[in-house]
Amino acid sequence: MRRRYRFWLVPAVLALMLSSPSGAAAVTPYEGYAWAVNGQDVHSVNGYVYSRSIDGAYLPSGPFKSPESVFIAGSGDIYVVDTGNNRIVQLDAEHRFVRTIGDAEGAGQLNGPKGVFVKEDGTLYVADTKNRRIAVFDREGRFVREYPAPESPLLGRGFNYSPSRLVLDKRDYLYVVSDGNTQGLLQIDPGGAFKGFYGANHVGFSWRRLLIRLLATEEQRSRLATVRPAEFSDVDIDAEGFIYTTTLGEPYNQLKRLSPVGVDTLNGGAKRAYGDRFDVGPYAMAAFMAISVGPDGIMSALDLQTGKVFQYDKLGNFLFAFGGIGEQNGLFVTPADLDQSPRGELYVVDKGRHRVDVFRTTPFADLVHEASRLYVDGRYREAEALWHEVLRQNANYEMAYVAIGKALYNAERYEEAMAYFKLARARGDYSLAFKEYRKAYIREHFDVFFVAVVAGFLLLRFGVPRLWRRIRKGVSRRQAAGIAIGPEKGEAP
Repeated sequence: MRRRYRFWLVPAVLALMLSSPSGAAAVTPYEGYAWAVNGQDVHSVNGYVYSRSIDGAYLPSGPFKSPESVFIAGSGDIYVVDTGNNRIVQLDAEHRFVRTIGDAEGAGQLNGPKGVFVKEDGTLYVADTKNRRIAVFDREGRFVREYPAPESPLLGRGFNYSPSRLVLDKRDYLYVVSDGNTQGLLQIDPGGAFKGFYGANHVGFSWRRLLIRLLATEEQRSRLATVRPAEFSDVDIDAEGFIYTTTLGEPYNQLKRLSPVGVDTLNGGAKRAYGDRFDVGPYAMAAFMAISVGPDGIMSALDLQTGKVFQYDKLGNFLFAFGGIGEQNGLFVTPADLDQSPRGELYVVDKGRHRVDVFRTTPFADLVHEASRLYVDGRYREAEALWHEVLRQNANYEMAYVAIGKALYNAERYEEAMAYFKLARARGDYSLAFKEYRKAYIREHFDVFFVAVVAGFLLLRFGVPRLWRRIRKGVSRRQAAGIAIGPEKGEAP
């Protein structure tokens, strides 16, 4: 009898473990890691784990087909751009079906939409890609108006308008990503007039291109391909009006935070590589397809090539990575877009599997996010205890060492700060702490340094000259004695 119970007990326990949250984290098909300063990836606790999927199969709307994008409103409502079915599917925060938008015949019928943006009042702006327009619907899903392809001499002849992603600022100005356009985001005013390009990427200086231009013949120069800036692939906007972009085909600064005048305030002119580091393998750089910015400024960016989501704080410090390419839950076949819910969950569109995957935060991620918020706001002392708890759970998390070092630095505990900066291999911060430590040490021992300086001055002013004179006299006496002794012992030549 006992053997029979044991036979059924083991599978039951295993099933319970796999169904529990801790068991789900244990079978996550990807390993959490963080990048160390020396360029190595070190093990880290996972920040996000797979929760569930939405594919539309059990909704009144029916299954999704090749969805391209997702937008989550402040109310928690979810808007899935169901591209293959030429519609927008609206769900509430609990994933219950609300309505479909843009699939009815008439002026508002969509054709291959790729992006959507929803205002606070519920108005929808849809990038109706194949119809080459922005279609506008009210909160009930009724078609209101359209923004057709803009016309302007600035666009040049033969400009191909193919809107794919868009955002709206507080002035109701549209910022539109147009596939294939390398001149920047299209800025369109509320009346539909084109107001210019915004935040374009720039072509960096190259000595090779310069030498070719100088040495090549006119015919050879005419055959050279024109070097164009990289194109934007996605756009998002935060509550302060800063616009975030992702760029394809660039090894550095693939993520940008643009000010109202189009200046990148995230990278500050420095070259920063986001995503994985491709030392080996078929890829040379990341290919970010989407970005989502939370209310606290935390950025989550989706890399098409690795299928991973990379998360950074408001200053660009790396926090987490998760996902990958594969068939298991938690991995993606063809990831296309992502957005964050008010509850902090990340919704990732997997176009290849015709669904949207939902990822929830782990307790470790919640801890890091709270510590990061305080750190970014400059409240280092308040964040210090949280960062210590981060290190207790994960001693490999180098950012925690830097943050604790900053807290100690602000508290003028420079020697302790130096120890933490050394652990994080933060050379610049270590140098600043050492400089302040040296100043404080000199102030604390000023009387000793003063006596030493005075003693040194007196020694150099009086002691050394006197000693030098004695040495010279001694040398002169020895020379004189040598001359006097020489003729007595030697013979005349």
